[in-house]
Amino acid sequence: MKIALAQINPTVGDFAGNTKKILEYAARAHEQGVSLVIFPELAVCGYPPADFLEKASFIARADQGAAEIASWTAGSGRPAILCGTVMPTQSPVGKRVRNVAALLRGGHVSFVQQKMLLPFYDVFDEQRYFEPAVEQTLTVFDGQPLAITICEDAWNDKGFWPRPMYQVDPVEALMGQWGAQPDDLAGKQRIILNISASPYWQGKPEVRQKMLAALAERHGAYVAMVNQVGGNDGLVFDGSSLVIGPKGRVLARGSSFAEDLVIFDTVGFGSGATAASAPASDETAEVWKALVLGTRDYVRKCGFTRAVVGLSGGIDSALVAAIAVEALGAENVLGVGMPSEYSSLGSIEDARALAKNLGVRFELLPIHDVFAQYQQTLRPLFEGTPFGLAEENLQARIRGSLLMALANKFGSLVLTTGNKSEMSTGYCTLYGDMVGALAVIGDVMKTKVYKLSRYVNRKREVIPWATIEKPPSAELRPEQRDTDSLPPYEVLDPILEAYVERYCSAEQIAEEQEVDVALVRSVLQLVERSEYKRQQAAPVLKVTRKSFGTGRRFPIAVRVQV
Repeated sequence: MKIALAQINPTVGDFAGNTKKILEYAARAHEQGVSLVIFPELAVCGYPPADFLEKASFIARADQGAAEIASWTAGSGRPAILCGTVMPTQSPVGKRVRNVAALLRGGHVSFVQQKMLLPFYDVFDEQRYFEPAVEQTLTVFDGQPLAITICEDAWNDKGFWPRPMYQVDPVEALMGQWGAQPDDLAGKQRIILNISASPYWQGKPEVRQKMLAALAERHGAYVAMVNQVGGNDGLVFDGSSLVIGPKGRVLARGSSFAEDLVIFDTVGFGSGATAASAPASDETAEVWKALVLGTRDYVRKCGFTRAVVGLSGGIDSALVAAIAVEALGAENVLGVGMPSEYSSLGSIEDARALAKNLGVRFELLPIHDVFAQYQQTLRPLFEGTPFGLAEENLQARIRGSLLMALANKFGSLVLTTGNKSEMSTGYCTLYGDMVGALAVIGDVMKTKVYKLSRYVNRKREVIPWATIEKPPSAELRPEQRDTDSLPPYEVLDPILEAYVERYCSAEQIAEEQEVDVALVRSVLQLVERSEYKRQQAAPVLKVTRKSFGTGRRFPIAVRVQV
């Protein structure tokens, strides 16, 4: 039996577009003699649909999409389709909808497997919406028993995780049913099919592969996992679909960060199968691809084609501009320099050189006169006070207003340029440099920004080397340096990673990193005091285990000791 893993990029709520894509990939698989085509979790409606699941009209449109896909399978010789969708529950109590894998064959729904394990941690909130399955059952397809699972249902292997999240293991339950098959089926290969919408973070593809390999070895089964690809809001899905043999070898692999159709034949499963070679692991290249894909899909799925980036001559805005060009094309990116009296000539020239290297349009809008007018207006109230943070932030807010005006005028989205180090410590200005539709590098620490910038320059100088090598500065007052307000980033970033992403205490961090606990506490206080800023920030593209946004939830008005 030939099976295809259709690794597609759906859009939440685009039932017509998603259905069309599903049928296009099914037709491609049909041309190659496939019997079964498998699509990702909630492929019909897109993942994650969030509170759209509370709308009856949304569920009805999902039913219509599934019916259209099912009708396609009625055609002569066409393959069956296994795809994720949402269906109403059958019970008068509990949640109204269920997350299901629907087997569509011969023009109708022939089997439904309901998701049992509903994740409720990090970015997931499925218990809010779905009714969990009370049991899982095997199904038989062309004489072959299949264990069909949905994403999280395959992530509770007690032999792999030191602390499983759930009491039950759906895969174990399904494997326990194998012996109950009729004699002519009992000796069949064990095949586990998993449809997923598994978001990306650094290292996730490797963890996912190891987990599925352990599952395959434990149950002596072949595991085929198809994963969604693409960006939806702040989440990026990497695809990286897999077919793994019972000895833990990868037999087939889907592309990372791109749509793909992976075809394999169950007849080829066995000792003669050749394992697919693993791509060389390059974490920096992986994060780059994730940021590019996330930016492209965010802009396009929001109905835009163009972006505006404020180019300061600094490394953060340079990296964001490079990502935008890769994602959208140089012709769709506008770079805007907005120098003040504190901007160095070198920064202006670096911004101009970057724009030339990227091939983007560059406009210079000096803010000296606007800033002077603001100061004149505020003089009666500011008189007698020293130049300080208010005046510094005023410059950032003028720039934010200009960028938003350009975006409104020309139908573009502003991409913010702040990094995770700045967002963590509040070293950013609300309604200023935080203005925009998407925080492209909001989950990238400053030290990682440097690594990514050098990656951009791996073949030729794109980001001027002067930008990479000069000391970082906001240039909002004379001779300003980031180290005036923050520890050096090589000291700061490990502290932030431990506190923001791993929830370590000040004492743990100080001991682990051999730094003064007083310094650590001063950094953690910055993090806690800046929560109100982060909750007003643009959506952040998630590329680490713990990014700012829905996956990290803290109150604003607190009095907490660090």
